[in-house]
Amino acid sequence: MIRHLYTYLVLFATLMMVIGGGISIFMASADLVSPPSYYQSYTDFKTMRQHEKFEGQKAELTEEELRTEYEQMIKDEKQRQQERAKNQIIKSLGFIVIPLPIFIYFNRMRKSQT
Repeated sequence: MIRHLYTYLVLFATLMMVIGGGISIFMASADLVSPPSYYQSYTDFKTMRQHEKFEGQKAELTEEELRTEYEQMIKDEKQRQQERAKNQIIKSLGFIVIPLPIFIYFNRMRKSQT
């Protein structure tokens, strides 16, 4: 009785880990295909840069330079989000690759017990 209960408990736990890993891979893949948007508006960026100018950190930039810097910042943020998504996919594969053989082993053991 206890052995059967233990087997089913291990099967349940490993199955939940595999399902969770699959869901996590799906979510990370969605972030890879369509990274989350960057939320700082150009106006906020411009205000922040002007505030820095008053503190003497940067020389005054033209409107075109500010716009170019803002667009580069958005590209960098999207690239960063995609790199995080790739990293998350690799981590999530561990939740499938590690418990799956254990699940298969215990499932075979369960079949042989009956």
